[in-house]
Amino acid sequence: MFRGNHPTRVDEKGRLKLPAEFKRRVDELYGPQFYITSMDGKRAQVYPLKEWEQIEASLSKMSPMDPVRKKFQDVTNFYGQMAEMDAQGRVLIPQKLRELAKVTGEVNVLGSQTLLEVVNAELFDAEMKKASGAVELTDADLMAFADKTKAVA
Repeated sequence: MFRGNHPTRVDEKGRLKLPAEFKRRVDELYGPQFYITSMDGKRAQVYPLKEWEQIEASLSKMSPMDPVRKKFQDVTNFYGQMAEMDAQGRVLIPQKLRELAKVTGEVNVLGSQTLLEVVNAELFDAEMKKASGAVELTDADLMAFADKTKAVA
């Protein structure tokens, strides 16, 4: 499970050096292959290949004619590319995704359970801070979370 926020950089060649804590987890459980994509062009999503293959297995259970499957594949293929971690623990973020999501220079790498999300540090900070200047969950956010997690349990 990937957790937390680890600020780092995407270098001038578009390579993301995995933060040490995440790299340890990748080395322990997954190996060097990844599928890097996005659902919306705002965040790069770095899936260990084993996790992405589980998504593909779910997709294979759907009809190839299903419009939801088709759109999902179109979007994730548009942004996506395979990547392999090099000896220094770096993965190449696809150029189209780097440009659209602005994931160059200073970025935050967010643990999101089975994947890593890479966001532009400045844009993410601005998005997260409310009028008060604090990053917070409101009472309404917490209530919605409680309702949704009850439905899953």
